Amino acid sequence: MQQWREFIFLGLTNHLPRLRFSDKIRWLLLKAAGFDMQGRSTVYGPVILRPIGGAKSVSIAKGCFINTEVRFACPKARISLGERCRIGPRVCFEGAQHSLYLNEKGRRGTTGAPIVVGDDVWIGAGVIITAGVTIGEGAVVAAGAVVSKDVKPFTLVGGVPARVIRDLSVKDDSTGEN
Repeated sequence: MQQWREFIFLGLTNHLPRLRFSDKIRWLLLKAAGFDMQGRSTVYGPVILRPIGGAKSVSIAKGCFINTEVRFACPKARISLGERCRIGPRVCFEGAQHSLYLNEKGRRGTTGAPIVVGDDVWIGAGVIITAGVTIGEGAVVAAGAVVSKDVKPFTLVGGVPARVIRDLSVKDDSTGEN
């Protein structure tokens, strides 16, 4: 029954027109689909979920903004977003990974580990976050980065693989920015 509910409500979510009203209520349809929506969020959609039946493994705290074509791949582990996260378009949360080595059946096994995103994190367009990564509170991930290791709180990271660009906990007085 859960998979049918997820299939129906995720389908409705992804077929709402791109209107301000739709963007504001899409989170309710995700909640009905089985996502752990902890409060009101703005979701542009479509939202991509793999596998069907995985909605219960995605937790989104209140106040988040989720842009278009965000992918949650959670066949083996949980994906959690903290409060007030800003998620750019085409971000991939890849909660599973394949082995480099073939198993006894000649296949690459699949393993998984949770992805945890802290409060007030900003993730730019096209970022890929791999299994087992924790992104600390207030961190910023630059567009196009591949995050394969933990990101400390209040840090700007970017690149492939992502590396530290700047410490955001220290205010830069020359620009007037944090």
